[in-house]
Amino acid sequence: MKNLKLVTLAACVFTLLLSMNMSAQSKMMKQDTKMVGGAEMYPTKNIIENAVNSKDHTTLVAAVKAADLVDALSSKGPFTVFAPTNSAFDKLPKGTVDNLLMTENKMMLQTILKYHVASGKWNASDIMKAIEKGNGKAKIETLSGGILTAWMKGKDLYLSDENGSSAQVTIADVNQSNGVIHVIDAVLLPKS
Repeated sequence: MKNLKLVTLAACVFTLLLSMNMSAQSKMMKQDTKMVGGAEMYPTKNIIENAVNSKDHTTLVAAVKAADLVDALSSKGPFTVFAPTNSAFDKLPKGTVDNLLMTENKMMLQTILKYHVASGKWNASDIMKAIEKGNGKAKIETLSGGILTAWMKGKDLYLSDENGSSAQVTIADVNQSNGVIHVIDAVLLPKS
């Protein structure tokens, strides 16, 4: 009788654990994920945990590591990251990325990367509301202290840097546990 009670209790515990695991898996599947660079981006992971899985952002991840910004972008935030793709970095003059990744250029690299990050969570709808409120343009202050200008061309969202260069947001609202990422097709540079 005692053994039967133990077996029944063990079966109940096993069933409970199994249903909890299935519930957790179900929640993971229901997350509002987006595909970026061939990888699912989970809103329960932070910016770095997601970015390292994107095949389109290997250059950006290498730059963040070289600039010692991994811990900062893994922190609570929230942050808005305008994330240039590998092809965006490829548009820079030949040798620029290799030069920026050199130890002696770490401060310059940090400034450029922080120019792609704003404090707070700016979803695309928030940016569009600010554009509407600003009569077609919205100023976004970056962590580097510079300004990005957001604007619309038709239904497409763009950002301009302080030098007049522009980048299109190609994938918006990739939600993270510590903010949001917007994928962009060009590297933006602060005024030099």
